[in-house]
Amino acid sequence: MLENFKNYFSYDIGVDLGTSSTLIYSKGKGIVLTEPSVVALNQKTGRVVAVGMEADRMIGRTPEHISAVCPLVNGVISNFEAAEEMLAYFLRKISSNVSTASRLTRPGVIASVPSGITNVERRAVRDVLLNAGAGKVYVIEEPMAAALGVKLPAYDPVGNMIIDVGGGITDVAVISLGGIVKTKNINIAGNKLNQDIITYVRDEFKIMLGEKTAEEVKRVVGSVIKRKENREVLVRGRDLITGLPREAMITDSDIREAIIFDINNLIESVKEVLELTPPEIVADIMRRGIVLLGAGSKIDGFNVLLEKELKIPIYLADDPETVVVRGAGIVSENLNRYQDIIFNNEDEIPPR
Repeated sequence: MLENFKNYFSYDIGVDLGTSSTLIYSKGKGIVLTEPSVVALNQKTGRVVAVGMEADRMIGRTPEHISAVCPLVNGVISNFEAAEEMLAYFLRKISSNVSTASRLTRPGVIASVPSGITNVERRAVRDVLLNAGAGKVYVIEEPMAAALGVKLPAYDPVGNMIIDVGGGITDVAVISLGGIVKTKNINIAGNKLNQDIITYVRDEFKIMLGEKTAEEVKRVVGSVIKRKENREVLVRGRDLITGLPREAMITDSDIREAIIFDINNLIESVKEVLELTPPEIVADIMRRGIVLLGAGSKIDGFNVLLEKELKIPIYLADDPETVVVRGAGIVSENLNRYQDIIFNNEDEIPPR
């Protein structure tokens, strides 16, 4: 009876605080928010102009006194105040989906963080959430949340491997017996590939593209393997020679040439993790395969190239962008069961 009374007046959520986007899972409701991790600030007054989707639309289109900033860089908080404003806005936004009684309390939050960040960076995530309006804050490493999200046997004595290609970083982890055996954070992910495209088009076509355009080009014609049919897209930007608007046709082979260097470096980093993994676990991974997830994992042919280079089966997760927040949501629905893989806001998180 007491537990039912407590649940009526409280609610728990899972939060995937990513470099590119923030997702929130509400206990019993599923994913209730997916918004870009962007805040628009008025530099004259210091006040927040817009958050999330509205702020994202402003990127590259703002006057001088307004700047659209991403509070996270490579998976960690780089702008404390902007991150606090952003999360406070998101928490207020989802509060309309909970009962009137629950709005009287602060939500318990299970926040996912990259596996390679420092204790100070983890505490920054916790402090920002507390200041933004959270009650109890728990931290879970993203690979563990992802393993739960795709229903891997993370607690069994068997090796599992996850490659999470996000916006700011790629998190590679080997998991067994409810813990992370080996992990590596790689600063090659969706945003870095966008910059590769911008640089390539600037050098080869003498056209300057914006970040949003580069992301769209990557989504439409981006590919890391040669296909039978060629694909192309018309891009518009500023001519670096005349300073006037100009358009050009970009093909999938152009994008492949632009990003293949970083893609190969990413694959080499995955190989390094495998080289440091105990042989019995490597044998498990060879048999069971590797799970690929994250928004950056959807680039055409990436899973095929990984499988060819690693000689290990690669499985692209269903709805790969939401895997981590779904895992955090599973934890939010049964905190007692997962006490051994989360840290609350009083815990000192041990160094790896």
